[in-house]
Amino acid sequence: MDAFVLQLLNGLDKGGAYALIALGLTLIFGTLGVVNFAHGALFMLGAFCAVGMRKMLTLSTKVKDESVTFFDSFKEVPYLQLWFGDTGKQLIDYAVPLSILLTIPLMLLLGVALERGLIRHFYRRPHADQILVTFGLAIVLQEIIKSYFGANPIPTPAPAVVAGSANVGAWLGLGDSVVYPWWRLVYFGFSALVVALVFAFLRYTTFGMVVRAGMRDRETVGLLGIDIQRRFTIVFGIAVIVAGIAGAMYTPILPPDYHMGMDFLVLSFVVVVVGGMGSLPGAVAAGFLLGVLQSFASMNEVKGLIPGIDQIIIYLVAVVILLVRPRGLFGRKGVMED
Repeated sequence: MDAFVLQLLNGLDKGGAYALIALGLTLIFGTLGVVNFAHGALFMLGAFCAVGMRKMLTLSTKVKDESVTFFDSFKEVPYLQLWFGDTGKQLIDYAVPLSILLTIPLMLLLGVALERGLIRHFYRRPHADQILVTFGLAIVLQEIIKSYFGANPIPTPAPAVVAGSANVGAWLGLGDSVVYPWWRLVYFGFSALVVALVFAFLRYTTFGMVVRAGMRDRETVGLLGIDIQRRFTIVFGIAVIVAGIAGAMYTPILPPDYHMGMDFLVLSFVVVVVGGMGSLPGAVAAGFLLGVLQSFASMNEVKGLIPGIDQIIIYLVAVVILLVRPRGLFGRKGVMED
């Protein structure tokens, strides 16, 4: 039971990342019909927004070390600590969650710029053209990050208050044998909150209702005098924001490097296809489902029976589901069934 709970928790926090990236991918495909192979790079950019925020907060200067009395000695002290004391230390400690304040406006501006400057010209082009141009964009973005931040992963710690482990076993009545990192629990809760906010926005606001109507029948909504293209541009920006904040909050779990976007991109496209192209509930459900399956497949007992199963389980499940149901678990009839 202890091993089961641990693997379930591992799968849920990993599935949270898959679900958030897949949610953004599905928003873009469902509204604009664009297959965005740069979405993993946007996740990576969000992670480096957190890295950049920490670098800004830790800008420092040399001050004399008063603890050394025999000779002059200097140490690096962050400006925030010099100016604000303990409050400055806390701001530095909370660099990752504070990075959301930087990530949201930057990713929104980037998303609007990409949609208006590039993506818009490929709406009516074949999907192969869309894949080529967005994949090329992803390579350009990751090379820019590589040239500025280097090729090595950059550790970015979580706030000290959630740096330890939670006694999950005590919560579930299993004793003290099940402990789990606090930040991973925070990330799962964060991903669930973001998913809920996106669904609430699309379901309960007038803007969201119009967008959903446009996803169903774009021409009819346009004939009603609504500038559906402008709303789709905003939705594209929202999808980019979701990818960015997902990456920013994931940095304490996986130190970011320039290639992390590609690693998540392939898996996230599998998630989207399994859930159903254009289906938002399908993207979220498939993200968590495949995250949990991948986690259980990584157990030593399972790998002992089927070596390497943890590397291919997601693709095996995708093959089975698509053979039985080509449109995916929640896909609309006719999508991917021609």
